Amino acid sequence: MARDLAIDLGTANTLVYARGRGIVLNEPSVIALNEKSNEVLAMGDEAWQMIGRTPGHIIAVRPLRHGAITDFEVTQRMIRLLLQRVGVSRFNRPRVVICVPSAITAVERRAVTEAARRAGAVDARLIDQPLAAAIGSGLPINEPIGNLIVDVGGGTSETALISMGGVVALEAVRVGSFDLDVAIQNFIKKE
Repeated sequence: MARDLAIDLGTANTLVYARGRGIVLNEPSVIALNEKSNEVLAMGDEAWQMIGRTPGHIIAVRPLRHGAITDFEVTQRMIRLLLQRVGVSRFNRPRVVICVPSAITAVERRAVTEAARRAGAVDARLIDQPLAAAIGSGLPINEPIGNLIVDVGGGTSETALISMGGVVALEAVRVGSFDLDVAIQNFIKKE
């Protein structure tokens, strides 16, 4: 039987949760590639350490921007490596639930599920990040009370009101902490 995994595939960091084991991986969403051979050299923390310290033919890539896939092939390879790191093989393909920003389009949603399936998941489902955050926080989402979630990620920011098992109101923008970092850096450069 396939194992159950949840993946928070973020612009900044990726977390993998395994049922019964908790969070089994928490690393930067970065992959290092040799542009000449197209070989994956590193992923996660190891790839993060390579940024700015490699020869010109080795690049560190963030395959997601503002919560959406910018490079399908690299994202698929990254998901495959994530699955391998948590012990998945061809013989125990998992079912996965992947957190995605509410603001991404239907085409972007299909790209995420397709990348996960091609990477080795037997089934891939999506859950909006605010709902996943509410569930993970243990909020009483099925009760007739309002639960407010504010999620500021690396590439997106979302505010959601959740009640009776669903999202009642939502505001999402493709601006996240990376954008705030750049704005602060630009301000300091001007001063």
